[in-house]
Amino acid sequence: MAVNLKNFDSTGGFSVGRTQIVDELQNFENINTLKIQNSNFTNSSTTKYILSGLNTGVLSLDGGSEQIILPNNTINFITGTVAASNDSGGGFYLVKIEAAVSVDSIGDVSSLGQLTTVIRDTIPTGQEWDINVFDTGADNRFSFNTTRTGTTNIIKWVVSTEVVSIDWS
Repeated sequence: MAVNLKNFDSTGGFSVGRTQIVDELQNFENINTLKIQNSNFTNSSTTKYILSGLNTGVLSLDGGSEQIILPNNTINFITGTVAASNDSGGGFYLVKIEAAVSVDSIGDVSSLGQLTTVIRDTIPTGQEWDINVFDTGADNRFSFNTTRTGTTNIIKWVVSTEVVSIDWS
C-alpha cells in the first residue's frame, strides 16, 4: 500500500542533542562545517571551515590536531581569510591566502601555488608573523602553518577557510 510522506517540518527549529542547528527563521547555527554540493555536479563540493591555533604550529579544526580532510584524486581551490593578534592587543595581521592543492590517488597532498594578499599589517617592530599552506602532514590532510619570531607574546591565529574540491583523476 502506498504511503504519502510529508515534508520534513519542525516548528521552532531543529536541534541535535539539544543544540539548535536551524532556528525558526531558517538560519543555520552551531555547525562545525558546511558542505554544499550540487546534485547535478556530484564530483565537486564547497566546504567551509574555521581553523585556529596559537603561536607557531599547524592550525586545527578542534584546538588539537584535527585538520581539513581532502579526498583522493582531487584538485582543491582553498581560500583562507586569516586574522592574527597578540595578547597585548598591540599587533594585528590580516591576510587572504588563495591556494591550489592537489591530492593524488594515494592521498599525497601537494601545493600547486599560493597567493597571499596582506590586508593589514601592524606587527610590532622586531617581530615576524607568517602563515603558509601546510601540505606535508598526514595523507589527505590540509591546514596552514604559522610562525612567530622576535617575541614571547601569545599570537592567536584564526582562519575562515573555504575549500572547493573537484574530482581530478
